[in-house]
Amino acid sequence: MAYTEIDDPSAYFQTTLYTGNGGADHAITNAGNSDLQPDMVWIKNRDAADSHVLVDSLRGVGKVLTPDTAAPQTDDADTVDAFQSDGFRVDADVKVNTNNEKYVAWQWKGGTTASGTTGGSGTGKPYAYSASPASGFSVVTFTGNATAGHLIPHGMGKVPKMIHVKSIANDNGWTSGVSVAGGFNDHAYLYLANAFGTDANQFGGTHTTTNIRLGTGTGTNENNVTRYAMCFADVPGYQKIGEYVGNGNADGTFINTGFSPAFLMIKQAAASNDWFMIDNKREPFNPNNVQLVANGTGASTNKGDLDLLSNGFKPRSSNAAWNENNAVYIYLAIAENPFTTSTGIPTTAR
Repeated sequence: MAYTEIDDPSAYFQTTLYTGNGGADHAITNAGNSDLQPDMVWIKNRDAADSHVLVDSLRGVGKVLTPDTAAPQTDDADTVDAFQSDGFRVDADVKVNTNNEKYVAWQWKGGTTASGTTGGSGTGKPYAYSASPASGFSVVTFTGNATAGHLIPHGMGKVPKMIHVKSIANDNGWTSGVSVAGGFNDHAYLYLANAFGTDANQFGGTHTTTNIRLGTGTGTNENNVTRYAMCFADVPGYQKIGEYVGNGNADGTFINTGFSPAFLMIKQAAASNDWFMIDNKREPFNPNNVQLVANGTGASTNKGDLDLLSNGFKPRSSNAAWNENNAVYIYLAIAENPFTTSTGIPTTAR
């Protein structure tokens, strides 16, 4: 029996905390078991109300998107100016390097690259991706054609279950699809707290191990507009996209992910509520009560308690954030350790 194919998740994802120095060429080095040269870096100031910063190797250093806004891509060479063999380097922009302020950087590995012309219905358009088939992650750039059935290669070799799409050139905001929230006909917006709503025009049908399938909606497939997509797929023992129902009490619902989470993103599906971001570095012990919000600029906050366990997670307080009674929540979880290694050896509890 294959429990997992990834015994060391730090080869594909790491959370790194650092303190700014306000200067140029500030090198941030990872501390995981494996060296990780990231292909996507997501940074948030933990001390101040600064926007998030998202950069990747596909678009290039200094090309910044902000998950908390609908703003188009900006050129800012003072943010991330290099991806390094085990980390990255920042310059003096306040969003990434204010002197003595504290930051968190979530980092993903891609590395398998390709480019070409999209397929499916309508006029073929340019695309490119950087993907990690092993860890079920990719970043994609593509140009829309406003035709239902437009197929965008994603490179993962696995069916995507969570996709966030953003226009690079204009202020059409982040459109987010998650298969567990009623299928990809339902979507929300990464930069907003809005509940998931139904619109089959955004993600037009079933995605495959090869392609994202788009509808005619301007949020994902506006004609001749270049877009950016973050894609995530299930990987046993490493990554899971799922849903659960809250019970509204301190002995919350247990969510079995099959691994000890290093990172969680949680969003209530049917109500207006934030996209909460939790990790095991900002709060290394249970209960974990330090959160950031993907759709907001605020510093770290406390919306309630949650335990990160050896095989999943469990809310420990009654709150709308992730444990309202009978409320449905969607989540993305990424592993610190698999519950059982590829050789069948259980890992120890947190």
